[in-house]
Amino acid sequence: MKKEGLLMPFLYEKVNNLREFGVHSPMPHYIPDNINQNFELRPYQIAAFENFITYFQSDKLCQKPTQTLFHMATGSGKTMIMAGLMLYLYKQGYRNFLFFVNLSNIVKKTKENFLNTLSNKYLFADEVVIDGEKVKIKEVSNFQYSDDSAINICFTTTQGLHSDMWLTKENSVSFDDFQNKKIVLISDEAHHLNADTKKMNKDEEENYRSWEYTVNRIFGACRDNILLEFTATCNLKNPLIKAEYENKIIFDYPLYKFREDKYSKEIKTFRTDVTIMERCMQAIILSQYRLKVFQDNRLAIKPVVLFKAAKIADSLDFMEQFIKAVSDLTANEIERISTLTENETLNQAYSYFMKNGISFEQLAQEIKEDFSAEHCISANDEKEAAEKQIALNSLEDKNNPYRAIFEVKKLDEGWDVLNLFDIVRLYETRQSGGKKISPATISEAQLIGRGSRYCPFQIDKEQERYKRKYDNDLDNPLRICEELYYHCQNDNRYISELHNALREIGINLDNTVTRQYVLKEDFKQDTLYKKGLVFFNERILKSRTEVTGLLPSVRDHEYPIKLATGSSGEDIILVDDSSKDSNVKTYTTRKTISEIADINYAIVQKALCKYPVYKFNTLKSYFPNLSSTREFIISANYLGSIKIAITSRYDNPPISIINMACFSVLGEIANVISGIEETYEGTKEF
Repeated sequence: MKKEGLLMPFLYEKVNNLREFGVHSPMPHYIPDNINQNFELRPYQIAAFENFITYFQSDKLCQKPTQTLFHMATGSGKTMIMAGLMLYLYKQGYRNFLFFVNLSNIVKKTKENFLNTLSNKYLFADEVVIDGEKVKIKEVSNFQYSDDSAINICFTTTQGLHSDMWLTKENSVSFDDFQNKKIVLISDEAHHLNADTKKMNKDEEENYRSWEYTVNRIFGACRDNILLEFTATCNLKNPLIKAEYENKIIFDYPLYKFREDKYSKEIKTFRTDVTIMERCMQAIILSQYRLKVFQDNRLAIKPVVLFKAAKIADSLDFMEQFIKAVSDLTANEIERISTLTENETLNQAYSYFMKNGISFEQLAQEIKEDFSAEHCISANDEKEAAEKQIALNSLEDKNNPYRAIFEVKKLDEGWDVLNLFDIVRLYETRQSGGKKISPATISEAQLIGRGSRYCPFQIDKEQERYKRKYDNDLDNPLRICEELYYHCQNDNRYISELHNALREIGINLDNTVTRQYVLKEDFKQDTLYKKGLVFFNERILKSRTEVTGLLPSVRDHEYPIKLATGSSGEDIILVDDSSKDSNVKTYTTRKTISEIADINYAIVQKALCKYPVYKFNTLKSYFPNLSSTREFIISANYLGSIKIAITSRYDNPPISIINMACFSVLGEIANVISGIEETYEGTKEF
């Protein structure tokens, strides 16, 4: 029972404390091995896997049935975490997975990610192999005849699941599917699930057959069931939801942290005092400039623009007006638009066109082709959004023709898009009447957060592919390729409300500071300024060919390990100085890794297999002169001379104790090797 005023730690904080003390389970190698190799697991995703595995394997922490929530920013790769956890839980004996979410378009998108091997967003490896056996990923309509050698996934909406469970239908899931079977339930956009948690008045309590009740009944059908929830927007300000989830949030990675780690685009509001159509023309001119910058750097990235209306009828009408305006676009019209707004970014675009010999006539012709009716798509009514969901979730594909998207609300959730760089607000009303931020503005902020997913690219191999690179390089043309522009009216009250809404979801634009530096006039007259030359060289990766072993600080260190000492203690709760500790005689035995290998080579070899970094090809990348795994184990230059001091109650510790000690120490050394950073040196050519 909680005491008044006592803050309880979240579950992820408890797991993080274990991590600090070195008590956490590493991510098993079969997860990255069976994920699509085109994707790169990020450090926070690995931490998410390790948090769950540490919790799941803890007899003290893990509750049965098991429910956890991954509270992660939009765009941080929650679906990737789902795929990895399916692989992990398959290894633990689970075969049946029920995926459900509130919107049917998200179900379609997720099916593409899990089942369509031809999709560029397919998450699994071409061939999934666990323990030497091929594992199929199969879609099923129920679990009555599921394949015991496959990952069986049943996809449904929350509403569909609720209906199927209470109204028996042929070939659909029913409560019978969950009797005496352990199931993994995966709930995406899980903040929609808390109907009972949020509503506690009498009328709503009578509606016991709510979505949440249905899910909880399925979840509670078997003690070994697991409920994995995922959301970017768990409302922890609601005390009922906070109380419900503080011991279930297994990983927390909010949007502000995602942005701070540079995994998102930088976000800018583009405020103008022009008509809505003129604002749209400015956005597509900016989009065309960005396309040219990508092409100049040999990057096949097509930027898209989203036009957001307040009502479906308005969106459909405006789409017609936009298509006509584009088809009628002339050089004179672009020239007129270029004089409307004094803006540094737009001036940069027009200057680029001029320097590269692109006339207003040529620009008009390009825009008429690139933003014609064939390249515009609407996502408004339910039927239309469902039919076009695959196209909307593959906008990055080379053969995807769309540059302009028109919508109202259908893409606020479950939309995976990386190449969205401009959002245009097609209305100029304010919904807020007081201090409270309006739901419409919160919705706009959430759409901005979704559009802020970083569009990955590299100019050279040194660069981080999935992170912003030009935050401090203000004059680099590629900087605009890392920015999302929100085009709206120049209304201070609206902008203030929007910024507050962005702060609510974890984006604080006020943290961005732009400074202008002015050169002194006397320096401009200096010979150095007028005639001086600046020489620069390239930074190249430094070769590791001279590395012939582990650092002395690693291989000459003695690693103390205490195991099976038999020590114990008693404490009276809330009474100071009441500890009583037992006195047990212990012994310390010192052995090197090579000595342990002499006793039983398999002990060391099996311990190495537990850590992915000890794969020979990985070791070879760190130690180019290494000739074999045996040399790595035996040689004094590597593991051979590393000494382990084993303290136990045994004068001559048994193999089981040596095995545990070896596993623990090799885990420490694995972390050291994984932490080796690439070093660089400058070329001698300037």
